[in-house]
Amino acid sequence: MVSSISWVGSPSPLEAFACGFISTKRKFNSEAALLLLARSDQLDRASIDGQEHPPKSSEILKILQILENPQNPQNPQHRLIKQVVGILEKEDVIAYPTDSGYALGCTLGNKSAMEKIRNIRKLSKHHHFTLMMKDLSHVGEYAKFNNSAFRLMKKILPGAYTFILEGAREVPNRLLHEKRKTIGIRISNHPIVKAILDELTEPMMSVSLVIKGYEFYNYNDVQAVLNNSVSLVIDAGHCPPEPTTVIDLSGDEILILRKGAGSLDLIN
Repeated sequence: MVSSISWVGSPSPLEAFACGFISTKRKFNSEAALLLLARSDQLDRASIDGQEHPPKSSEILKILQILENPQNPQNPQHRLIKQVVGILEKEDVIAYPTDSGYALGCTLGNKSAMEKIRNIRKLSKHHHFTLMMKDLSHVGEYAKFNNSAFRLMKKILPGAYTFILEGAREVPNRLLHEKRKTIGIRISNHPIVKAILDELTEPMMSVSLVIKGYEFYNYNDVQAVLNNSVSLVIDAGHCPPEPTTVIDLSGDEILILRKGAGSLDLIN
């Protein structure tokens, strides 16, 4: 339970109300409270359906349940997943767990959110964003590949692999590698990722959460470093950072660009 919280300046009405409400509700933990307060400026702007006064307890409860620790990663609650997708659809950036550690994500083609992710990660224009996809059913809309490449992806996905493919002609240049015009494709085996993509009904733009000098094993680690840089951090318990195996299928040969969590035994 939250024992004390300090502000720089005066707390907003929502912050003050949240602290008073949480302190009387023992079932809410300090992590949930701090996440709520980290987003209080955004929640105040939304004003909870336009209200100028602190919302009712039931409304605070609804907000806290979005961020409450923990979501069961094996059985994500659909109600909470819908809230996550609502945040994404407002063109915000989220930090979310995958089968190879935490990642940063936003909706497809969201220029401002992609730029925010570049700033967080300090990425150059040459760095690949990855399309996090639900399955292979729509991959042909975003990438070009031959039959042998498709058979390989079908064989080993979902899993901790990133495939580099030639971008389809219809894909906007901002989604492609600036020089090579390639695109990264991921299909994660993490149940929360699957649930988000089921509800979102389109791929997410995504990059691994890698910041020099830090390691991210759980949402406490993420929240401590990102602070207010993202709109939501999803807690799914222990989420060790282990990079994906990166396989380049954009040419005539299979190229292993990085050996990571995905086994190479399945590639032969």
